[in-house]
Amino acid sequence: MPELLLHFADEAAPAARLAAAAGLPARAIARHRFPDGELRLRLPVDEHGALPAHAVLLRSLAQPNEKLVELLLAAQTARALGVRRLTLVAPYLAYMRQDMAFAAGEAVSQRIIGGFLAGLFDAVITVDPHLHRVHTLAEAVPLPAARAVALSAAPLLADLIAAQRPGAWLVGPDEESAQWVAQAAARHGQRTAVCRKLRSGDRAVHIALPEGADFHRAAVVLIDDVASTGRTLAEAARALLAAGAASVDVAVTHALFADDAEPQLRAAGVGSIWSSDSIAHPSNAVPLAPLLAQALAALP
Repeated sequence: MPELLLHFADEAAPAARLAAAAGLPARAIARHRFPDGELRLRLPVDEHGALPAHAVLLRSLAQPNEKLVELLLAAQTARALGVRRLTLVAPYLAYMRQDMAFAAGEAVSQRIIGGFLAGLFDAVITVDPHLHRVHTLAEAVPLPAARAVALSAAPLLADLIAAQRPGAWLVGPDEESAQWVAQAAARHGQRTAVCRKLRSGDRAVHIALPEGADFHRAAVVLIDDVASTGRTLAEAARALLAAGAASVDVAVTHALFADDAEPQLRAAGVGSIWSSDSIAHPSNAVPLAPLLAQALAALP
């Protein structure tokens, strides 16, 4: 079993929740930025200048670039200080969407970052990674399958939806969301549908509602793994309201909400927005600590 949870000061609150759920002491890694932008980390060693043999590092990877440098420095320093087994808990795992080169010369970031993490950690636990052509986390992060753990918040979001909007339709805004819609609906047997998306750019999308679904006067909850620009969800909400839906709410695992994403959703007529606490945001309504602690306890 792990003996210590390491974290950074900006994630003290989720670290405290995970530490309580897992029964671990939590200690912060001190971080200093030099005037030239370089980082200095200091890990919380014991009176002998060492760390325990089995440790966990919590780092959710929204805005990931600098955090990846933190992981490199922290993981290698932890090894030098006596850690023999190091687990990364990254509730949000970045760089998973590019799993192939779509044009000549493109970096396949999923393969590169996945290999980088596998070289630093003995196990990786994440929640709803953005995997599509790759079917398992172990394919993206090349570790033994039992130590590359992809959890899902969809059932937890389904519990929230069942309490807040009983009888609501669960609708995926595009084909890629179908897996999360299916996982959520399996919890309480809600009606489901999945829209089709035609994308012409990062922020330009058109949504086609599924044929045969009657949303007139229905409560609808759009469910997906991530809200980033919000354009897909906003277009889906507009289409559903135009089709007669009584209300449209949004439930997502990862509340990235880049730039004006949230105002765009509100302008489209979205009512409530619910998310897990994988990324700190006012919409957080589903705590992940119990799920993450359970996964830590189950690691071989």
